[in-house]
Amino acid sequence: MGNEPTRLGWPTFGAEAPALPEVVDRSTFQARLDELRIREKAHTREGVAIAAARRRLPMVEVDGATELIGPDGPISLLDAFEGRPQLVTYYFMWYPGRPAAQQCEGCTWNNAQISELSYLHSRGITYAVFCQGPFDESYRYREFMGWRMPWYSAQGSLDTLLAGKQVGMMHIVCYVREGDRVFETYWTSRRGVEVLDYSYALMDLTVWGRQEPQEDSLPGWPQQWGIGVGATEHVTRYDGRPIPHWSRLGAGRSDDLTVES
Repeated sequence: MGNEPTRLGWPTFGAEAPALPEVVDRSTFQARLDELRIREKAHTREGVAIAAARRRLPMVEVDGATELIGPDGPISLLDAFEGRPQLVTYYFMWYPGRPAAQQCEGCTWNNAQISELSYLHSRGITYAVFCQGPFDESYRYREFMGWRMPWYSAQGSLDTLLAGKQVGMMHIVCYVREGDRVFETYWTSRRGVEVLDYSYALMDLTVWGRQEPQEDSLPGWPQQWGIGVGATEHVTRYDGRPIPHWSRLGAGRSDDLTVES
């Protein structure tokens, strides 16, 4: 269990190799790429326009005194800003009392890709995880994963912080403060949280994409990663646990959430 499985995530080829695109000369390849580039640029421009509309959304006030639990005990939502004017929060799903292997693979996938926060800080933005479960065991999970982003339990305040949203679902929620007043400016969930994820973005550039059956791919493309019946491996799990666990276990870290490491 302590070793990363061999060829983790590689397509398992049978007697026949997976399909590949047609082979053409360089000029034909470039012409087809130029056609696609027109659509890519239109997509980029639409993303810029959507971001501009997002910045113009109205906002709703949230009680800045709402309690969170951190490493040093209770703090307020206002404290979580760490003195900066803006706060981006990830509401991490949690299954109390379950072992590390059974914790949310999607939330693990997303936050495993968060490392350098200085660029956000340079724009006055704090990033923090608000776990929907108890602090102690979830914070041990953070330590097992080797994460360093601020981590709090919001378990006792979810009715306030996730008003109008589904508790128990992964969410990104953005806040801004004006003095001691706190306002919610935007939130998203489900596929909206992919904004954290560079792995999918890079997969989307490759010939086989995400290798998931819901993709529009040609016959013969490898699609072993999925959800439910027929999937060789879960989208974000491998061999019974979230994919990033294996390298941590291989490095000798304990994933025991019930005792102090």
